[in-house]
Amino acid sequence: MAAKVLIIATNGFEQSELLKPRENLENAGIATTLASPESGSIKGWDQKDWGESVKVDVSIDDVSVDDFDGLLLPGGQMNPDILRMDERVIDLVRAFDEAGKPIAAICHAPWLLIEADIVDGRTVTAWPSVRTDLANAGGNVVDAEVAEDDNLVTSRNPDDIPAFSKAFIALLESSASAPTEELSTTH
Repeated sequence: MAAKVLIIATNGFEQSELLKPRENLENAGIATTLASPESGSIKGWDQKDWGESVKVDVSIDDVSVDDFDGLLLPGGQMNPDILRMDERVIDLVRAFDEAGKPIAAICHAPWLLIEADIVDGRTVTAWPSVRTDLANAGGNVVDAEVAEDDNLVTSRNPDDIPAFSKAFIALLESSASAPTEELSTTH
């Protein structure tokens, strides 16, 4: 069965940080579902102006961590700043972490990890203006294309998307192939 990734975003997501990782996931055979507090469609931010609109697949109210194998959090300044004030989103981020499922956050999206209180003691990276916030939340902040720590994958900016996508896909694949307890059968 193919892995399924939930993407959470709202208006003002950095266009490349949603569209490119989503494309990379789908090219790897991983299904994606876009959830948002908004219905209909949400509008991206493309560097210095509004970008494309993207269709929302499901309301944030109608998703469960049990239905997905991983979580993708695109950045942009507006998107994570709005989402971190939505307790439903923060509860989902926290639930993915508590379940040990892969979480990938890029650029400003680690603000959501801070709000969910899952950064303390973990190695993370982000956009430069977010790094002090990560350090203040107890994170071990590095300036690297990708920081991986247990089930977290974080990256700094759109230039890191190839490495970010590759690390997230590898984590999803290793999580899917992790040994599970075998049931004994009798004949």
